[in-house]
Amino acid sequence: MQNIEPIWQLVDDKRPQYEALADRIWDKPEIAYDEYVSTAEHTAMLEAEGFRVTRNVAGIPTAVMGEAGVDGPVIAILGEYDALPGLSQEAGIAEPKPLPGNGLGHGCGHNLLGTASLLAATAVKDWMAANGIKGRVRYYGCPAEEGGAAKSFMVRAGAFKDVDIAISWHPSAFSGVNDAMSLANTRIDFTFTGRASHAAAAPHLGRSALDAVELMNVGVNYMREHMPSDARIHYAMLDGGGVAPNVVQAKAKVRYAIRARELPELWPLIERVKKVAEGAALMTETKVETQVISAVSNLLGNTPLEQAMFRAFERLGPPQFDDSDREYARQIQTTLSAEDIISAFRRIGQKPDLTQPLCDAIVPLDAKGAPMMGSTDVGDVSWVVPTVQARGATYAIGTPGHSWQLTAQGKSGIAHKGMIHVAKIMAATAVEALNNPAVISAAKADYAARTEHNPYVCPLPTDVMPPIKGK
Repeated sequence: MQNIEPIWQLVDDKRPQYEALADRIWDKPEIAYDEYVSTAEHTAMLEAEGFRVTRNVAGIPTAVMGEAGVDGPVIAILGEYDALPGLSQEAGIAEPKPLPGNGLGHGCGHNLLGTASLLAATAVKDWMAANGIKGRVRYYGCPAEEGGAAKSFMVRAGAFKDVDIAISWHPSAFSGVNDAMSLANTRIDFTFTGRASHAAAAPHLGRSALDAVELMNVGVNYMREHMPSDARIHYAMLDGGGVAPNVVQAKAKVRYAIRARELPELWPLIERVKKVAEGAALMTETKVETQVISAVSNLLGNTPLEQAMFRAFERLGPPQFDDSDREYARQIQTTLSAEDIISAFRRIGQKPDLTQPLCDAIVPLDAKGAPMMGSTDVGDVSWVVPTVQARGATYAIGTPGHSWQLTAQGKSGIAHKGMIHVAKIMAATAVEALNNPAVISAAKADYAARTEHNPYVCPLPTDVMPPIKGK
């Protein structure tokens, strides 16, 4: 890796503006496809930095793309900014205290995710201009990662068709190259329709849609013993049919998230869940309709890009947290169990240390852990473009994802230092690829080998469109 310090200085030069941007996004949490304020903030920053801006990417009002540079390879840096329901929390404290309002909160750190990616793209833009480097850097502001599969829709619409490599990251307790492991995932609504009746006077005339939902849930629970061990199925009741127990519920709806290690394993699992739903409808003499809401692919790794990113981590080292950061992290850890902290270390293949509040080293590239298997729509990007992700240390070790503790840390010194650190990593990875065309060639060869016998098939049905919300 050539002299990389100039790109890091370009990141540091704009640190105050981007820490402020991350905090503004934290202050206005918005859920999937409703990120109008966050999109406007990112768009304004792109325009102020001199990017060529494309709005409504893939027909999604809260998706934006900024491009800079000419000719040469196209480097995409992916950002997100959606929040989660039920995770409102006052910042900077170590006790649960929801803020007044709608209950939304950045419990997955996406206020940092989009901001760091935009900062990295800006630094790369400025570096290319200062050094006369041909190439194009793009920042993709992507909404609705939390269950909305926006990147899947963007991939289907061809938004990444001319990209050479893609770079992203995710907030974490540790710093290192992210394991390219995630679960393919689809979300399906099952709506049961029955017949209402008076639950006391004429129960025999009713056909309960709520009974059908309950029977479906029981049936799926019996499936769990007979499916791959790394598959996951979860459900949430969307409509229980009303609040009157003296009415036989004529309509009820349940949403299922079905996950599997890879797409070929997901399809038969979906069909089995559908059969359980049909059985529940048969038993209750109701009807069932299904509607796919979203779907994402599993992540596809890329060894050359992962090696390039790890070289940047080795050069930069871990984030430089201070004593006040460590003290706040210890306060957060008092709200956690020892199991939370031990599990965090085991997921990255490291020996647990209950005395360590924050990341102080880079996770080795060959670490063998038991990673938490979630899902991400970055997976679909990785199936059409060679893709690499970092993990950036932005919160106390042991902090559960999607928790009030994570929301509380979202404006802390820990979050800010980790965000700037990982912006430098992404920018350095992009610079190495631009300086050394062999990196991009090797990444494309690796991608071609992985997909040669297993080409990408979009998991979204062709008739499913993004559930876009109005302002």
